Amino acid sequence: MENERIIPRHIAIIMDGNGRWAKQHGLERVEGHRAGAIAVVNLIHCIKQIGIQYFTLYAFSTENWKRSKEEVDALMELLAEFIDANLQLLMDNNIRFMVTGRIEGLPEKARVKLKDAIRKSAGNTGCTVIFALNYGGRAEIADAAKKIAQKVQKGEITPEQIDEKLFAQNLYLPDVPDPDLLIRTSGELRLSNFLLWELSYSEIYVTDTYWPDFDLAELNKAIDAFQKRNRRFGGR
Repeated sequence: MENERIIPRHIAIIMDGNGRWAKQHGLERVEGHRAGAIAVVNLIHCIKQIGIQYFTLYAFSTENWKRSKEEVDALMELLAEFIDANLQLLMDNNIRFMVTGRIEGLPEKARVKLKDAIRKSAGNTGCTVIFALNYGGRAEIADAAKKIAQKVQKGEITPEQIDEKLFAQNLYLPDVPDPDLLIRTSGELRLSNFLLWELSYSEIYVTDTYWPDFDLAELNKAIDAFQKRNRRFGGR
């Protein structure tokens, strides 16, 4: 159909600008993160009806541990609160929840709640919401290389068998398709160590909007921009 809207199968988002949003409103940084969490919930309500199958959110990077202990502690507590408050929302909407990153490096309280949400929602067959937590693109590539090296050492594979397909099968979530569209909020023009392997051919959309103000209208702007792209994947 000529005017049929092309919906990305997988959208990844670098949720940036919580701190600047808070400063703009005369609030503490943690309040910006709380507002950002509300924006996540609002979008979860929308993605199923739009038809997005996978939705990956960059929630906490391996570099974020460099922030103040007070802010990191607040983020981890907010994460635990988010799962408590919204697990039923995921279940009611048949949404599967997943995590990418070094989940074992997270505090126990958050880790237990995350694993519980992953387990309880594993059978859901609707769209999939993925949180990137304690995640770094370089760390993921290094971890994949380590897994492959161990398989070679055990004699399970030979070096000659290593190719892009095999490498991708050893990433954190090998069954999740690469993102079609990457959205970054707050106007920054960098990947920030996010999904470095998976974003190789993703379309990139940047908006000056801070994450707490990113809503359905903003998401539709990104999808409309995606619809106008000509994805050649290196071809003509």
